[in-house]
Amino acid sequence: MKFVQTTKAPSAIGPYSQAVVANGIVYTSGQIALTPEGVMLENDVVVQTAQVFKNLTAVLQEAGSDLDQVIKTTIFLASMDDFATVNELYAEAFGSHKPARSTVAVKTLPKNALVEIDAIALVK
Repeated sequence: MKFVQTTKAPSAIGPYSQAVVANGIVYTSGQIALTPEGVMLENDVVVQTAQVFKNLTAVLQEAGSDLDQVIKTTIFLASMDDFATVNELYAEAFGSHKPARSTVAVKTLPKNALVEIDAIALVK
């Protein structure tokens, strides 16, 4: 088992790793719109989702993977009113690659984020 840490994504804000690699699979922790310096971005779902994908990509790459190796994602939304917007940005990020996905609405996310995404991916 390998614990993943990169300075190209925000540090974990609790007692967990950015990702763990086990048996050729990387399991990421949920990523929110924190910059690598720990600054929470503005209260705009487009801006936040873009940062989430930057963070997720950085963690996956540090683990020896990438978005094109993702098997499954989970999207957590503070409001289902943002579903269509996040869905468009998700489609842009993944292109023709279409991993399995769950999307759920939650009452509150860490740092009052609007969106959080985690992923399970193959290591290249």
